[in-house]
Amino acid sequence: QVQLVESGGGLVQPGGSLRLSCAASGTILHIYAMSWYRQAPGKQRELVATITDDDKTNYADSVKGRYTISRGSAKNTINLQMNSLKPEDTAVYYCYADLSLIFTNRRDPYWGQGTQVTVSS
Repeated sequence: QVQLVESGGGLVQPGGSLRLSCAASGTILHIYAMSWYRQAPGKQRELVATITDDDKTNYADSVKGRYTISRGSAKNTINLQMNSLKPEDTAVYYCYADLSLIFTNRRDPYWGQGTQVTVSS
């Protein structure tokens, strides 16, 4: 009933930039927070950046100063501007939403399918 769709991944050279987008759709009542996670092969999925419903943001130390999470121009969308990319940023990036649906009392997590980001020369 909820779908999160990521876009914008691809191949970029070290030092380059990419912008990821995530669009949430469905019978959404309220989104408390949306986040970007990433997972490299053989590694644990890690939180990269979060933006809350009151526009507070936080970042993993590894991306502070290089990544910016923001709300998109369309409702229920977020962006992740990724600058000064490093090979260690290579991962599948997943969109995450903490939200409630119409007709429910609870908050539930939802995940996108992920988009591949590869930083390589």
